[in-house]
Amino acid sequence: MFAIVEIAGKQFKVTPEQKIYTHRLKEVNEGEILTFHDVYLVDNGSIHIGAPKVSGATVTAKVINPLVKADKVLIFKKKRRKGYQKLNGFRHQHSYIQIESINI
Repeated sequence: MFAIVEIAGKQFKVTPEQKIYTHRLKEVNEGEILTFHDVYLVDNGSIHIGAPKVSGATVTAKVINPLVKADKVLIFKKKRRKGYQKLNGFRHQHSYIQIESINI
């Protein structure tokens, strides 16, 4: 059984008990149960395709960690023969969630 669901502006193929990193979900706490209604496809032996969403289908998830920082990405800019160099660092913020169930 799997579903294609939109979480924080991105589409994910999810299965029950799967753990995924999403873009940071604001105003959520650890252990909170979330329900996502933007389900585009559900396969539970028979395939249900939405137009654009499957009516009545939901995906519930539990927040394991609301704020996880990714590895640092270094951005280095340089213009040759001008003496210009600039170094910036960036760490993307994620939320770590576990898919509990897919409901039709």
